[in-house]
Amino acid sequence: MKPIISDNTEFATDLTQIIYVSVELSQSKWLVTSFIPAIDTKMARKGLPAGEAGQLLSLLSELRSKAQRKTGEQLPIVMIQEAGLDGFWVHRVVVKEGMESYVVDPTSIAVPRKARRAKTDRIDGESLVRALMAFKRGEPRVCAMVRVPSHDEEDRRRLLRERKALVVERLAHANRIEGLLFAQGISDYRPLNRDRRSRLEDLRTGDGRPLPPFLKAQISRELDRLELVIEQIKAIEAERDRLLAPERNAANSVISMLENVRGIGPEFASLLWVEGFYRHFDNRRQIAAYAGLAPTPWQSGSVDRDQGVSKAGNARLRTTMIQVAWLWVRHQPDSALTNWFRQRAASGGAAQRKKIVVALARKLLVALWKYVSAGVVIEGARLKNA
Repeated sequence: MKPIISDNTEFATDLTQIIYVSVELSQSKWLVTSFIPAIDTKMARKGLPAGEAGQLLSLLSELRSKAQRKTGEQLPIVMIQEAGLDGFWVHRVVVKEGMESYVVDPTSIAVPRKARRAKTDRIDGESLVRALMAFKRGEPRVCAMVRVPSHDEEDRRRLLRERKALVVERLAHANRIEGLLFAQGISDYRPLNRDRRSRLEDLRTGDGRPLPPFLKAQISRELDRLELVIEQIKAIEAERDRLLAPERNAANSVISMLENVRGIGPEFASLLWVEGFYRHFDNRRQIAAYAGLAPTPWQSGSVDRDQGVSKAGNARLRTTMIQVAWLWVRHQPDSALTNWFRQRAASGGAAQRKKIVVALARKLLVALWKYVSAGVVIEGARLKNA
C-alpha cells in the first residue's frame, strides 16, 4: 500500500535510519511510543494530554533533534495510529508537516491467543511500533492499513449517514405512538399518515371512551418530535439531491448507472457510491472484503468449514447490499443471479434463505462493481432505459 503523504516527501531506503513512532489515542491522554534503531535498543514512551497536537509535533521534533545529534543525520519520522474515535485529524496534522503517517485497522494486528491476555496502553504502543516496522520491511499481511479519505469524501458521507439515523428515529417515534394506543385498544392508527393530527381528535378507546387527556398530550408531543424528524429527512434528501445532481446528470457516472438498474433507487444508488464505489478496487476479493461479505474459512487438518462472512468491513455497505439483494430477487426475476438464488433456496426454509441472500449480496456487489467500473451488464438484468 502506498503511504498517503505530501508529494514533496522522500522516504529513507535504509529501514534502520528511521524514527518509528506510535500514538495510542484516548480521551484522557495520549501515549507516544518511539524507537530509533540507529541509536536505541529499547523503546521510549511519553504521555501527552489528549488533543494536544502541538505538543505531539514538538515531541516529534525533539526525537528528530536527538537522532541528529547522535548520528549526524536528519532521520525521517514514520508514525502509526489506530483507526478509532479520533478519526483522521491527527494523521492529517502529521502529514501536513511532511511526515509519513499510517492509520491501521486495530483488529488486523496479531495479539497473543491466551484466554486471558494482558492489555495496556504500553503493550499496545509497542505492538503498533513492531507492526509498523514489519510493514516497512514489506512483510505480507502483518497488518491492514486504512485508506484515509479526503476531507470532501469524509464530509460527503454525512448526509446519507444522518438520514439513516433519522429514519431509525422516525420509526422509533411511530412505534412508540402505536404502542401507547394499542394499550388502549386502538390498532388502526398510523402516525406516518398525513391525517395523523385530525385522526387523533376522533380516536376512541376500545371501551368507547375518548383518549385520556394526559395520554393525548403525550401523543401530541410525540407527533411534534415525529414531524420534526420528517422535516429534517426531507431537508437532507433535498441537500443530497443537490449535492449529487452533477453525478446524476452525467450519463456515465456511477450514480446514474446504478439508478438505471431496476430495483435500485436514488437512496441506494447514492449510498453505494458514497460508501463503496467511489474507491478503487483491484479485484472482486478486495471489494467483497471491504464490505465484510468475504467468507471466513476454518481449516485445520481434517476440519474444513466455513464460518460465514467476516463482517470486518464497511457495515453500512454490507447492510445496504443485503437489502438490495432482497429487492433484486423481486425486481429482477429473470436475471442469472435471481435464478441462482432460487435454485439454492428452493429446498430450504426461511433460515436457509437468509444465509443464501448474504451470498447473493456478495455476488451482486461484485457484479455491480464490474458494471460501474467496466460497463459489464449483469446477465439477464433489466435496465430502466432499455
